[in-house]
Amino acid sequence: MSSKGFLEVINNSNVDKEFKSIAEKVYNSERITNAEGLLLYEKADLGYLAVLANHIREKLHGNKTFFNRNFHIEPTNICIYTCNFCSYSRLLKEKEDGWELTKEQMMETVRSYDGKPVTEVHIVGGVHPKMNLDFFCDLIQQIKAHRPDLHVKAFTAVELYYMFKKAHLSVEEGMKKLKESGMDSIPGGGAEIFDAEIRNQICPDKCSSDEWLEIHKTAHLLGIPSNVTILYGHIEKYHHRIEHMDRIRSLQDETKGFNTYIPLKFRNMDNDMSNVPEVNTLEDLRNYAVSRIYMDNVPHLKAYWPMIGRSTAQLSLAYGVDDLDGTINDSTKIYTMAGAEEQTPSLSTKQLVELIKQVGRTPIERDTVYNVLEDYSDYDFSKEEGAGILN
Repeated sequence: MSSKGFLEVINNSNVDKEFKSIAEKVYNSERITNAEGLLLYEKADLGYLAVLANHIREKLHGNKTFFNRNFHIEPTNICIYTCNFCSYSRLLKEKEDGWELTKEQMMETVRSYDGKPVTEVHIVGGVHPKMNLDFFCDLIQQIKAHRPDLHVKAFTAVELYYMFKKAHLSVEEGMKKLKESGMDSIPGGGAEIFDAEIRNQICPDKCSSDEWLEIHKTAHLLGIPSNVTILYGHIEKYHHRIEHMDRIRSLQDETKGFNTYIPLKFRNMDNDMSNVPEVNTLEDLRNYAVSRIYMDNVPHLKAYWPMIGRSTAQLSLAYGVDDLDGTINDSTKIYTMAGAEEQTPSLSTKQLVELIKQVGRTPIERDTVYNVLEDYSDYDFSKEEGAGILN
């Protein structure tokens, strides 16, 4: 939307003075306060939020919507932690419902993408006591030896915290060792909610918020970029979401290391919080919009399409979202086991491009750190189909 159109919408709306003040801040690229963020969550009209969030989105990225060609490896769902919201993990005593992949099995997955134009492998899973730092350093070295150009995005801060502690290494020492092995970036999982009281109720035994933030800060200072998530729509309140984003925004001011903010919707299937109802699509869109407005120094906002479904992902592109993650593959189970919308989360590049075009956005293939690889506005897919490499 043009600057003139933005002002016309705001000035012609029946909005209170405080909302006009927030709109003026957005127009002038000024930071909103925590109190203003809370006000947006609690009282702002959804259409008003869409206008503000889309203005920021288009000011930053125009009509571009980013995606990448990636695949996931989940080494195990055996986990020493018992997070109440998790439908994925299994304790060691429940191994009949779990899996443990060997390094060779994981390398078979990597080799299955030989000749295909994927750019990233995403490696996350449970915290298994036998899969230690040396195990994963060796795995990354094997991946890089086989395919040096493949970006390795691996391990949540929760996994890293356990690896480093077990190896008796500091966070800096552990991160350096992984970087030397070929790890390129880290994902944003495990952040959940930073509020200590809520965190103690939903995931009492995993690393603390301070420990999570320390790991990401250390990664950034070593030149390792990362993403950051929030788990929303469970027992938290709006002010907990604002406090969560405030800590991210403060660290980003210091390190500039976060690429993407990723709201992850709580799903209640087959976990210890199944009694907690899920929020609806309108709340999803509200959360994306407020996130875009508040998170002024994290450049990208991602909607993880397997979690919320393709239709809601398309809607989110009008509420501040500029990234839909990637083609993925149907091996990822972390969210499908919790009842995510997409129970077979796999899209070809052609399907993802069409999904973006259907809502009038421009599909842009990126690498993990948002270098533009291809503009798919007028892309001819027949050349890939003819070569048998469409993914």
